[in-house]
Amino acid sequence: MLTVAATPITPPDQHVVTAREAIEPLYEKLELQTESLVLSAALEAGWSSDEATEALATLRLQDALSTLGRTA
Repeated sequence: MLTVAATPITPPDQHVVTAREAIEPLYEKLELQTESLVLSAALEAGWSSDEATEALATLRLQDALSTLGRTA
């Protein structure tokens, strides 16, 4: 019977990033781009910067609560 020793894909002396560490920079970049586009659209539609910022903050809060399974 043939036996094969398990060999690690990455040498143990190298750092392996977690999924979160790998995707977090891209997520943050996309979040900033999206925020910029949404705020620009709101300003072009005649909203004040305060109104646009507050609306975006409200949407973020609703999304976070929804993700957590709660309601506002």
